[in-house]
Amino acid sequence: MPDAPGRRLQGRVALVTGASRGIGRAVALRYAKEGAHLVLTARTQGALEELDDEIRGLGSQATLVPADLTDFEAIDRMGAAVFERFKRLDILVGNAALLGTLSPMGHIDPEDWEQVLALNLTANWRLIRGFDPLLKASEAGRAIFVTSEVTDGAWPYWGAYAVSKAGLEMMVRIYAAEVTKTKVRVNLVNPGAIKSALRSQAYPGEDPKIAKNPECITGLFVELASPACGRHGETLSAG
Repeated sequence: MPDAPGRRLQGRVALVTGASRGIGRAVALRYAKEGAHLVLTARTQGALEELDDEIRGLGSQATLVPADLTDFEAIDRMGAAVFERFKRLDILVGNAALLGTLSPMGHIDPEDWEQVLALNLTANWRLIRGFDPLLKASEAGRAIFVTSEVTDGAWPYWGAYAVSKAGLEMMVRIYAAEVTKTKVRVNLVNPGAIKSALRSQAYPGEDPKIAKNPECITGLFVELASPACGRHGETLSAG
């Protein structure tokens, strides 16, 4: 069961990518219950609007940014808009990801490879590039990036996805080392087996009892987003 919500993120500004479903949606709703103002981005405007209705029902507010994060200039525009309105960003959750096609390394379509790396790795670098000054403008900037178990060892046929997540982990650890002397804290979360569209694509026909609901892991995201959190440069397992 997820931890009971309080108001630990009251008044904090949180950006969540891939917010329309799965982990991103669950984290957005939990942050709303904790009192955060949310900046939510995903490709599907209708799903964002449905989420916004739920957030308003919880007494919180959200700013919706329908966008494809592989349009990297859209990330820059989002950073400028957040600066114009809030002058800071307290919490960044880099969650959006694409599985791609599971196939032998030599059979991966070049376009497929480029799309997976663009969203899972390069878009997160653009988020760091665009929002680092805003995280540093916060009294307690917190950045959380979602990784995967596929970075542990070699996973045949998971080529593009596994490579992108391994690259993400190295990039985030480097960024964490670079901001150690600031008030920004940066961590990775490995969610484990969580029910999502991406997992359904990877494991069609899987026993539904194996994967947990994403709501079960939102407590960890609250902990890492809290101003009191001292964890830094870690990869934490939610499983």
